[in-house]
Amino acid sequence: MRCSLIIIQLLLLFKCQFSKPRLSGKTTMAIKHLSKDSVEPPKVPGSLRFYSMRFCPYAQRVQLVLNAKGMPHDTVFIDLSDKPEWYLKIYPAGKVPALIYDDKFLSESLLLADFLDKQYPEPPLQTSSPLQTILDKLLIESFGKVGTAFYKLMMTTKEIEKKNFDELIASLIPIETELVERGTKFFGGNKPNMVDYMIWPWFERLDAINPYSNGTFVIPFEDKFPRLTQWKSLMIADKAVAPYYITPEKHAEHFTKKKAGLPAYDI
Repeated sequence: MRCSLIIIQLLLLFKCQFSKPRLSGKTTMAIKHLSKDSVEPPKVPGSLRFYSMRFCPYAQRVQLVLNAKGMPHDTVFIDLSDKPEWYLKIYPAGKVPALIYDDKFLSESLLLADFLDKQYPEPPLQTSSPLQTILDKLLIESFGKVGTAFYKLMMTTKEIEKKNFDELIASLIPIETELVERGTKFFGGNKPNMVDYMIWPWFERLDAINPYSNGTFVIPFEDKFPRLTQWKSLMIADKAVAPYYITPEKHAEHFTKKKAGLPAYDI
């Protein structure tokens, strides 16, 4: 019995010494987007500094991972139409999302998502199967066709054109098929995983087509994509998604103002 207790104590000591430390700070989020003449806010001790833009789907990917992990972070929103001089000094490309970790400047949404999942493994967002991990990454990559079709529809013509709308509908068919073949509520099984969080930002924006076009174009989710319809309802209620969710009307307002060259961030 004494030997068993000693072994248990040694295992606990080993775990404490080599497990990754959790951040001890708090989560804060900016109220408005910072522009050219702004001053960088002071960093919050014990929290990850996260540079974002409220309507950027790529930044939302990383935000969802941070939310899912429950990681303390302080979000600074960047006005991408009038970028702060201090931000360009530390990141000349001036893009978001970006993250500061251990005084290192990190960027690119998929790389950041993978980094956070490995650095803070609980709860895990990727499967333990190497094969399934590759298949999931390929699915995320192929989903880029949906994002391309969506922005072609919304931003490249004065009015929404039917041929572009039909192209977007066609791009959703393989995603519906994939979810049906997986036979689960989420792409990650019984709960969202990396696939769900990486593609969700575009699905959140798809419903903006209705108010943006004043009801002329509406994706027939219930008729053509019943499994994705159920998935969308579950995702909106997810604990990582719900706090950051933006309504279709607000997304439509952003696209309308951005297309007109008007301030489109603090709305």
